[in-house]
Amino acid sequence: MTRYSYKRTADGARPLGLVVLQSDETIEGDMRRMMPAATQLHVTRVPSAEEVTPASLRAMADHITTAAGLLPKAMRFSSIGYGCTSATAQIGAANVANLIRQGAPADLVTDPLSALVAACRALKIERLAFLSPYTADVSSKLRAALAEAGIETPVFGSFEEANEASVVRIDEHSIKEAACDLVRKADVQAVFLSCTNLRTLDVIKAIETRTGLVCLSSNQVLAWHLCEGANVPGRLNAALRPS
Repeated sequence: MTRYSYKRTADGARPLGLVVLQSDETIEGDMRRMMPAATQLHVTRVPSAEEVTPASLRAMADHITTAAGLLPKAMRFSSIGYGCTSATAQIGAANVANLIRQGAPADLVTDPLSALVAACRALKIERLAFLSPYTADVSSKLRAALAEAGIETPVFGSFEEANEASVVRIDEHSIKEAACDLVRKADVQAVFLSCTNLRTLDVIKAIETRTGLVCLSSNQVLAWHLCEGANVPGRLNAALRPS
């Protein structure tokens, strides 16, 4: 055997991490579409139930640290995101951040709920129309968390679907029509499309054009917050950065 010496390449920009639900078919593709091509995004999966209930969401807390621990150990992450809006409300954003940091070091740990609150503050939004795929018992905790942050959700709509395999297959036309109908029912400043598994990215512009309101989605605000924490440039950042 001939042994060769080598030189080490310099580390580039610090990477981003993402803890994705086992059942989520949408978030990874959305993140890569929104982030600059050169962004280092490392993904791990956390066990999750196919049926979404408050109990099944809370059960993920037992697996978050292990999932985060599967991210590359040699890396110091600038930002790590937890990819579940409703579970964050059930477990608590601070608890989620603590569980992730036990598995992987990061300067910023965020989630769709924390990202939504940050985006609303950046855009000075205090009243949201709230559209969810899930049942009311799942969404009530999330709406309560928003209320605690000073964000009202005076109107709420849902597809009343608990099965993740069905949630991801709700078609874009249904999402667009529901969102546009919902904003007519109350005086709101924006509409929020909740759930990282819901395919929202391609309807945001159409909803904004039709309603004249800002449209935010779980994956959109999470990508923005992850990139903001890592100083990663992009159109999303510019759109949500306060003037």
